[in-house]
Amino acid sequence: MTETPELPSADAPEPIPGAAELFTLDPAVAHLNHGSYGAVPAPVREAQRRLSAEQEADPDAFFAVLPERVAAARTELAPVLGADPLGLALVSNVTEAVAVVLDSIPFGPGDEILVTDHGYGVVTRAAERRAAECGARVRVVPVPLELLDPAPAVLDAVTERTKVALLDRITSPTARELATPPLLRALAERGVLTMVDAAHVPGMLAPDLEVGRPDFWFGNLHKWAFAPRPTALLAVTEAWRERIRPLTYSWEHEHGFPFNVEWRGTADYTGWLAAPTALRVLEGLGVERVREHNVRLAAYGQRRLVELTGLPPLPGSERLAMRAVRLPAGVAEDEAGVRQLMRAVGERLGSRVAVRPWVGGGVLRISAQVYNRAEEYEKLAAGLGELLRAG
Repeated sequence: MTETPELPSADAPEPIPGAAELFTLDPAVAHLNHGSYGAVPAPVREAQRRLSAEQEADPDAFFAVLPERVAAARTELAPVLGADPLGLALVSNVTEAVAVVLDSIPFGPGDEILVTDHGYGVVTRAAERRAAECGARVRVVPVPLELLDPAPAVLDAVTERTKVALLDRITSPTARELATPPLLRALAERGVLTMVDAAHVPGMLAPDLEVGRPDFWFGNLHKWAFAPRPTALLAVTEAWRERIRPLTYSWEHEHGFPFNVEWRGTADYTGWLAAPTALRVLEGLGVERVREHNVRLAAYGQRRLVELTGLPPLPGSERLAMRAVRLPAGVAEDEAGVRQLMRAVGERLGSRVAVRPWVGGGVLRISAQVYNRAEEYEKLAAGLGELLRAG
């Protein structure tokens, strides 16, 4: 079923006292694109600075115990997913995690990797490269932007050759839930391995990793969980842990997963070690309080965009702190158009937003975080219609 979703009434929430002051963002810019790069609170950056100073004071001592400290940080981070620390590995980002997993699965000629057209572009390209190496193929499932429930489209695309479904838990370009636990269970019942791109999940959604248990799951902590960039987690079911192939060989290789994936010699691990501080900052604000604030503010921002510009909203989820609207035909339909519009919104409206190309009119996505204010969305909505009319 395709239809324009009805938007519930949405009032802007009251700011959380002291939350915005944790960040050092430029106040002259409306930062409505937290979903792309996140923002690191000052106490977390200070924790990382202290770790860097410790490292430089005695590099030998710092690196001598580093694998144990990384493991301890991972153990502290595991509750954000409700996961077994030994089933997790710290990695740089989702891009690295998907490369590790794809390289660990033995694909053969004719095997299919199922993705959707809502997937993150680089992740899909990684699947295409791996498939080309093995004689496999990537099948892209088109999911109409207005489709309220994408699960049937995904399940209908499964064939006897479908080996892996690589799906977003929260889609980056269109800000909607896709790889839900019921869909993952249905795919498992069909014998399909599941890889879940959960880049936006840690810090935004309550832990549900064990519900509908995917075979592989990877999510960034440097978006909604306030960690330094780049910090992410890769979760692997027990049946696959001994088969995981790290991208680089290291001295921890003989210890197996997760140590062989985490250790990469003289890299900078201070962001990983500071990530537990980020969780404590989030917990200090109140995890549920932050989620409720951000969800309400994103819904308010989407509603004002719809009301003041006439742009149609895309289906969203009441649990997400990102929302999207559809741009007019001819606008942002390719990468050049995307860059042009994002630059114009930044220079003329003083706002940062995410825009993604789509045939028939691109998609504009807004995010909401504790440092945002209702008037920032009002300003964007008031100016966007005029900007689009002016071309």
